Amino acid sequence: MSNRRQKDYLSSGQFRIEIEGVTQGSFTAMDGMQVQTDVITFADGDDMIVHKRPGRTTYSNIVLKRGYVNSDELWKWYKTVIDGKIERRSGSLIVLDESMQEEVRYNFFEAWPCRWKNFVMNAITADSLVEELEIVVEKIEQA
Repeated sequence: MSNRRQKDYLSSGQFRIEIEGVTQGSFTAMDGMQVQTDVITFADGDDMIVHKRPGRTTYSNIVLKRGYVNSDELWKWYKTVIDGKIERRSGSLIVLDESMQEEVRYNFFEAWPCRWKNFVMNAITADSLVEELEIVVEKIEQA
């Protein structure tokens, strides 16, 4: 049972990412989930006020990071794009409460990878290997 009060903030470290068709490994960071609507300004006749109305809405790319696991699922998905075939998938960002129960969910649609970054190798440090995937999304909804 959650001990959180309604107005308490949620932790940014408790989340889960689900992507259709990806089964191996968990993501350790997510960034870039952003929605923005253009503002169209116009003048109407002699009216001295500039009016504004909403234009087109765009959704930013999402960058996912995870510790390396011995799986090539993400690479194979990106390889389809390199080969000229886009394999669009849906997914979700699920924000969890302190008892690891779902608090809020954001669904994204028509996603496909546009950038894959392999890990940084450094013999001086003992850092974990981190894999990064940037995906294009066409729509985001809060469920």
